[in-house]
Parts: sequence; C-alpha cells; structure tokens
Amino acid sequence: MNNQEIVAKLWNEANVLRDDGITYQDYVTELTYILFLKMSKEQGQEDDIPEKYRWDSLVEKDGLELKNFYRQLLIDLGNPEIVKNNKINLIYSNASTSIDEPANLEKIIKDIDELDWFSAREEGLGALYEGLLEKNASETKSGAGQYFTPRVLINVMVKLMKPQVGERLNDPAAGTFGFMIAANQYLRDQTDDYFDLTDDQQKFEIEEAFSGMELVQTTHRLAMMNEYLHGMDGKLELGDSLSANGKWMKDYDLVLTNPPFGTKKGGERATRDDLTFETSNKQLNFLQTIYNSLKKNGKARAAVVVPDNVLFADGVGEEIRKDLLNKCNLHTILRLPTGIFYAQGVQTNVLFFTRGESDKENTKETWIYDMRNNMRSFGKRSPLDDKDFTDFIEKYQADDMSKRQEDYDSQNNPNGRWRKFTIDEIMARPNTSLDISWMTEESDEEDKSLSEILVEMNKKSMTISAAIAELTDILEGIDDSEE
Repeated sequence: MNNQEIVAKLWNEANVLRDDGITYQDYVTELTYILFLKMSKEQGQEDDIPEKYRWDSLVEKDGLELKNFYRQLLIDLGNPEIVKNNKINLIYSNASTSIDEPANLEKIIKDIDELDWFSAREEGLGALYEGLLEKNASETKSGAGQYFTPRVLINVMVKLMKPQVGERLNDPAAGTFGFMIAANQYLRDQTDDYFDLTDDQQKFEIEEAFSGMELVQTTHRLAMMNEYLHGMDGKLELGDSLSANGKWMKDYDLVLTNPPFGTKKGGERATRDDLTFETSNKQLNFLQTIYNSLKKNGKARAAVVVPDNVLFADGVGEEIRKDLLNKCNLHTILRLPTGIFYAQGVQTNVLFFTRGESDKENTKETWIYDMRNNMRSFGKRSPLDDKDFTDFIEKYQADDMSKRQEDYDSQNNPNGRWRKFTIDEIMARPNTSLDISWMTEESDEEDKSLSEILVEMNKKSMTISAAIAELTDILEGIDDSEE
C-alpha cells in the first residue's frame, strides 16, 4: 500500500464523523491529534509524550472510557506543566474534540492502527501528511484551498530560487509550511540528506535555516505537525506578520511565500511601524514586509505569489511598486493560469526579485512570461503538473537571453510568451502598472466560457475593491461634521 492509497483510506474516515457534525476542515485537525501519536510511535519519538498517553495506551481503550481518556489526553498534551516539549504543546494548544460518539472515535483509532505503516515509513511520514493536506485542499467543501499552494508551483519556485546551505529562509504567511518543507527537501537532496554537512551545518539547517509565521491557529497546528514530521525544528510562530509581533523577521537570504488575498478586517491597516506606506491591502503590506526583510547584499532574493491587483492598484499601490522597483531588481514576473487555487476566477502571478545593495534604481528591465493565455483549462480534475512549467524553467535558467529572444520578437511572433520591458517603459505606463498582457486568444474572443466570464468579473471586482480601499485611506481622518 503506497502513501496515496493510505491518504485515500484516511480521508474516507471523514465519512465516519459526519453524524457527529464534523466538517472536512475540522476533520483534518481531529485526524492530526491522533496521527501525531501514531506517527511518533512509528518514528520512535515518544520520549517526550507521557507514557500513559502514548499510542499503545490509546489503542487499548474503548467505549466511554476511551472518549473520556482521549479528551483528557488533548488537554494534558497542550499543558506545558505536564509536557515539557514546546512543539507538542503547540500542536495540542487549546485542543478539543467534536467526536461525541465513542464508537466513531474507536473506529478511527483502530483503522489508523491497522494501516500499512511499514510502507508509510518507507515513503516518508512527512510525505504522507503532505498528501493528506493536499487532499483536504482539493476538496472544495473543506475550504482549505485558501492556505494551500499547489505543490508543483512551490517546487518550481524553490528550484528556481536555489536555496543554499547556510542561508536563512522565511515565509511570513506560512500556511501549512509548504514552502519551507520543499526548500528543506531541496537542500536534503543536494547534500545526501544533510550527511555531507558538518555537525554545525546540520544543526543550523534543522534549527535555524527555516522560519515562518501563521495567523490562524488551526492552520498553525497543521504547520507544526508538518514541520515535526519532516525533521525540522525552526522558528514557526503563531501570530500576525503585519503586526509588531512580526518585526523579528529580518535579514533573510530567501523568502518564499503566497500571502493571503483580501483586505484586513474592517479595513484596518497593518500595525507594524516599520512599513513605509500605509494601506489596508494585505498583499501590498506583505509585499513591503517581504522586500524589506531581505539582506541588502545584492544576493538576497524572493519569489512571491500575488494577485493581479498588486500589479495595477493605483495610489499607495503605485508607490509600493515604485519602492519595490527601486530597492530590488524585479527581473521576472510569471503570469499564472487561472483555476489553480481551487477557486474560480482567481488570477495570480509570481514576482521574482533580488534585493539590491542600495535602495535606488535596481530594476533595469523586467521580463514577463505569460502562462495564462492560450493554455489548457485547469481545475480539480486537470491540475498543474511539471510539464506545464517546462518552457518557463528552461528559459528562466538560460545562461543568456537568446532563448527568451525567440519569443521576444513581437513582430514575427506576436503571441510569444516572453516579453521584456525596460524600467523606462514601465515608469511611462499609467499607474506604473505591471499588469501587462499582449497575447491574443487564438479562438474567437466573443465565444467565452463561463469560467472566462467569471475571471473577467473577478478582475473588475478586484479593481473596484482596490479603489474602495484607497478611497478609505484618503478619507480617513476627515471629520464628517466639518463644513
């Protein structure tokens, strides 16, 4: 039995809990509490778990005794006075269960115990858990797609950014810690699972190289579990990166992230006092946070997923883009296809940039790759795969620009996917907009699908939302009673 089959079996356990009124998203949290104990046993890492709460004790009980025992277990494992392991405390912090029927709880525990854990260990328990998170995100009813970036996109971003041993990495919108997990795996593959490194280097990679912050406690719990199963022990904080609590995130060599979309609740601004530009737009605040968190050594870099409105928002949005273009070399923008984030109509891009040694005139030209137009349809049944990125990766990594130039010939190849824009051309555009499209659809433009219509409606909605947020910024402080 491979991990994919095990994930399918674990996911089917959700059916057992429907009578208890447990949602898909709550189910993964419930499953995490139980899986942590089982996986700790499988990895021989039960030393920090009180003996009476280890897997073998849990699996022996049944009926009402099991239900009461399990509820006390959740409370005690989150209590630092009983368990002295901070990671365990965080995974079980404020933990509770909605499983009310003892027979349901017993069935899940017994079914998990009987899975093929030998095969799971061979493929990696971390990989198994990642598969479960991906399954949860792909189920539209779970609502989990909001924090899950497709793994193929994460892997492409990591591959192109090439993390190096000794570098400090960060994700200020950590989600389930997918970017840092992938970067850790990339480095393990480069160093024979870290065996090629010295003891000090290994310690640094495990304990200091990878960090992040996640706002939502239930998601942070999943991230902690994910980090634990991948043998990582970096700083993974629960909190708001856009508040003063996020100011510790500084001087990084590499940032990889997909910040949440939307505005702060009630139009609130970020409470950090180290952001140059005030706005209620979360993506613009995250973008400021990211490029200002990079080392000013000409080598520190970032790959960031942003929605289209970051590229064209006027007012403070334009000021932030100019700041980015000055402080960093924004060398590449990848326009991503729609339908890849398990939500209809979301249009996104990846910004690739390198922080300069100075704060002025670092961007000379920006290459844009259009992976959005004239592409196959994407969705739950037709997700992104490695082949979709082959052309982009090949030309991104080219030693010279000759391969990009083949697509750059706008006269002979008007639908080429690569285009280059100088900083002068960008600055001359209205609002310094980076939302640039030149490709025309090969099919009749009037023959639009429902998906395409929704995409256009979503883009117009984002434009309106950005304008309203900007107007709110302008009007703040004006006394309505004044004449």
